[in-house]
Amino acid sequence: MAYVLSCCSTVDLTPEHMKARDLHYVCFHYQMDGRDCLDDMGVTMPADKFYQAMVDGADTRTSQINAEEYEAAFEPFLQQGLDVLHLCLSSGISGTINSALVAKARLEEKYPQRKVNIVDSLAASSGYGLLMDELADRRDAGMSLEELTAWAESHKKQVHHWFFSTDLTFYIKGGRVSKTAGFFGQMLNICPLLNVDCEGRLIPRDKIRGKKKVVKEIVARMEQHVQNGYDYDGRCYLCNSACYADARAVADLVEEKFPKLRGKVEIFNIGTTIGSHTGPGTVALFFLGDERVD
Repeated sequence: MAYVLSCCSTVDLTPEHMKARDLHYVCFHYQMDGRDCLDDMGVTMPADKFYQAMVDGADTRTSQINAEEYEAAFEPFLQQGLDVLHLCLSSGISGTINSALVAKARLEEKYPQRKVNIVDSLAASSGYGLLMDELADRRDAGMSLEELTAWAESHKKQVHHWFFSTDLTFYIKGGRVSKTAGFFGQMLNICPLLNVDCEGRLIPRDKIRGKKKVVKEIVARMEQHVQNGYDYDGRCYLCNSACYADARAVADLVEEKFPKLRGKVEIFNIGTTIGSHTGPGTVALFFLGDERVD
């Protein structure tokens, strides 16, 4: 094809997966105890070491990709006579799309014969990754740049993201849960259930008491929203932050209820950008469903 398909490293897949699908990516950044690091899908900081460092008291902060970095990532393709379709991490949780649009304007002025199409994915983590795989399928089937850009815009809200956390420590530390609410939540074994809304924002939806109940409830949300009900034959991805057993419990239940899945449920790690905010103990479920409307 005469274009490349690109995204941010916050798709939370693996470098091997990205290479196999011919997906290019630009890395977010984070700081650990003041040291600058790349969110490069676990290459320089494996997930287990990252989350253990957080538990041990390491301070983590994140920063988005700037316009110059996007320019540096896109320009080699334009020089080769290729266009670029880049999907950004949801504008509901990051402003990085603004940097990508600045880079687009600069590069299209410099290379007027080339196109840099920027799409707000309204997605995050491995749900963002699932969307990129859907796009890669259609690119490989022969969709043009403009056709694929239009498809991304019209279908991105069909990717559902449901999250739960069994550890509120870092939600409290980051101010997303008050200390009082966090104290009672932990005392009562509350596992908040959240999803990404139609504007790409992470929204609390319910408070479930106990891990077994929240595992059943997150799959119940899939039953409610998934395409074709129990005949769903699309992809299903999960990701987790140092709680693989909890993710596996969700995957087992999903595979039991949806026997026509496209392969087995794939389980990935929540990367360092998203994980800096959630800390360990978060599980996220992603699938194709009805259009997100709230």
